[in-house]
Amino acid sequence: MKLAIISGGSKGLGQKLCEQYLAQGFEVIEFSRTAPHSYSIAIDLALANNVGQIVSEGLLTLAACEWQEIVVISNAGMLTPMGPASKKESESVIANLNTNFVSGIIFMTEVLRHFQLHRGKKTLVSISSGAALGERAGWSLYCGAKAGLEHFIRSVAKEQEVESHPFKVINVDPGLIDTDMQLLIRQSSIEDFPALEQFKHRKSMGLLASPTKVAEGVVHIINASPVKNGERIKVSLD
Repeated sequence: MKLAIISGGSKGLGQKLCEQYLAQGFEVIEFSRTAPHSYSIAIDLALANNVGQIVSEGLLTLAACEWQEIVVISNAGMLTPMGPASKKESESVIANLNTNFVSGIIFMTEVLRHFQLHRGKKTLVSISSGAALGERAGWSLYCGAKAGLEHFIRSVAKEQEVESHPFKVINVDPGLIDTDMQLLIRQSSIEDFPALEQFKHRKSMGLLASPTKVAEGVVHIINASPVKNGERIKVSLD
């Protein structure tokens, strides 16, 4: 038996990842706010205080089973609020950082806690972004959270080196994807996001990859044996 645990799988890349693993015969469990699938569990990652309990309850029965392979993908994220840090209200800052950073870490630590002693192949993936490596005016929260998650993953990879049944832990940069997040970017203002025209140009030039193709690339990376623990890998569509 094989198991895939995915956050943010209600639409876009996350949904296509769920479909990929279902097609490969995995049992799939998906955590998202809208929870649209039969295999979904409803969770609001902006409310970080509840995340650990909800994830733990969703994993209890699964953790009692033996799995040949376990794939965990932390994919959920949000851009809003965009704009200068000086204009952000504390409530929206907390909601953003809970969704992009705090709840992502809680999700991954709960999975590690429940499945650490399981034998077999285990992979934990954090879906990252180019925003983790380069600054973007208007995206201070998103850039900061993605950079923090990458360092979290590298540190967890070090911890896994001494475990008797380690996870392979990696950061994956999916590149530019034609999703609702890109649409949200194009609907923003120059004042909130100075690079707006650059992103509109990318869409008009057909430079955004389909979620299906990117999901296939992520799965390929997860299956690739040479991938090293703690590595950062960008999806290649060549």
